[in-house]
Amino acid sequence: MNIESQYYPYRSQRNVVYAKKGMVATSQPLAAQAGLDILKKGGNAVDASIAVAACLTVVEPTSNGIGGDAFALVWIKGELHGLNASGTAPQGISIDKLKEAGYKEMPKYGWIPVTVPGAPSAWAALSERFGKLPLTETLQRAIEYAENGYPISPTLGKSWRAAVNQYQEELKEECFKHWFEVFAPEGRAPQVGEIWRSAEHAKTLRSIAETKGESIYRGEIADRIDQFSREYGGYLRKEDLAAYKPEWVTPISVNYRGYDVWEIPPNGQGLVALMALKILEGFEFTARDQADTLHKQIEAMKLAFADGLQEITEMDQMRVNVERLLSEEYARQRMALIGERALAPFPGQPPKGGTVYLATADEEGNMVSFIQSNYMGFGSGLVVPGTGIALHNRGHNFTLDPTHVNGLAPGKKPYHTIIPGFLTKDGKAVGPFGVMGAFMQPQGHVQVMMNMIDFQLNPQAALDAPRWRWIKDKKVELEIGVPDHLALSLADKGHQIEWALGSEGFGRGQIIIRLENGVLAGGTEPRTDGAVAAW
Repeated sequence: MNIESQYYPYRSQRNVVYAKKGMVATSQPLAAQAGLDILKKGGNAVDASIAVAACLTVVEPTSNGIGGDAFALVWIKGELHGLNASGTAPQGISIDKLKEAGYKEMPKYGWIPVTVPGAPSAWAALSERFGKLPLTETLQRAIEYAENGYPISPTLGKSWRAAVNQYQEELKEECFKHWFEVFAPEGRAPQVGEIWRSAEHAKTLRSIAETKGESIYRGEIADRIDQFSREYGGYLRKEDLAAYKPEWVTPISVNYRGYDVWEIPPNGQGLVALMALKILEGFEFTARDQADTLHKQIEAMKLAFADGLQEITEMDQMRVNVERLLSEEYARQRMALIGERALAPFPGQPPKGGTVYLATADEEGNMVSFIQSNYMGFGSGLVVPGTGIALHNRGHNFTLDPTHVNGLAPGKKPYHTIIPGFLTKDGKAVGPFGVMGAFMQPQGHVQVMMNMIDFQLNPQAALDAPRWRWIKDKKVELEIGVPDHLALSLADKGHQIEWALGSEGFGRGQIIIRLENGVLAGGTEPRTDGAVAAW
């Protein structure tokens, strides 16, 4: 992978950032700097990732929060580890109960889609197993920003304003009033450059730091969540919180042109990205900006999503195992379906048998790919009184069809959209990568990986390049920057092409890679307020 000479003159015109001792890449400069400060204090890449993750709950609450979920891929001492900190449905909920209450599908807002928050458990688990510094130190900068405030950045301000406008239209019930008290205290979203603070958020972060996460699962905060849920007819109880633990999992991978691309196993949708890459490896690509290249990428992604949406659930409940979905035989079957015309996606028959992302790296060779989310921006619209915790709505991904693999059930984890990625070659770490953005995420993973591996773009250029996004059936959105002649050629192949009005739906990514001489090279997303902090 020759990153020295490759450049994609599209959006940010930024250059790759190089450093030797440490690097942090994420969507908020204040959070990136918080992680770098931890590295300078003697912390490792894991400590830095915790600091950034906690800080992002404060400085980018439009995309994640204490009440959300998290996943991580951790390269440490020459080995890759996976952490699944996605929460489960309450034990007291069921399809029958919701149907009796008049629900025909999972709602977006309120208590019904709230599952156990997993993010704080991820911070505690990572710190306990691999960290060098205590949570009281790694969470300190996040606490300070929550307590003393920080100025709103441009993309953050835009997203916040859109969320407040939407919630004012849709969330009229009394249970949502606490969200407006915390995130719209003046009756509006904070403006760009204005200072926002949340003393309640700071208090909760301090409690998490001092108790190593116990207070939110088996302490005072758990009691507050239980009380709030009971008051408004929710199903989540302190017993659900107490029973929850994050899972250390074995990452899954495919080899793509000599590189091993790694993802978290289901219930996450990283499998979709791997299935698409497995199909695409059977083709030869001569250039990125060709209609045939984009056509094959889109077709492979549609086929992978068709299988993923039908099969992905918790690993022990999948009808078809991961190995079969990633097998050479099945990839050839799916590849053979891709011709010159766009197809409507459909699942095959395998052989029987809004989110934040951050990447960190340190001088010792440790690297972390970390992602956490509240889902759909701020999440459920619920804030636990006195805590500042915005609860996520990840349960919205459940279906109320009892025959579907992703059907709602007590204690079950839903199909999950957030996915961290990691790249290795010949058993050595190349580095962490990720592209946040709901169902755009596997599509973003495929595009940035092909940009780097097939077309030799450096990390920044791989992120700068304009993207496509498959929506459904034959509908594809193109980002401004895709050449007009490619759009016309794709339309000739039967794709229903639409131009996106902005870049909000095309994901926000970060990449750090380690060169053979140990130097770190990082890129950050031009579609957000991203930054690479380097040392």
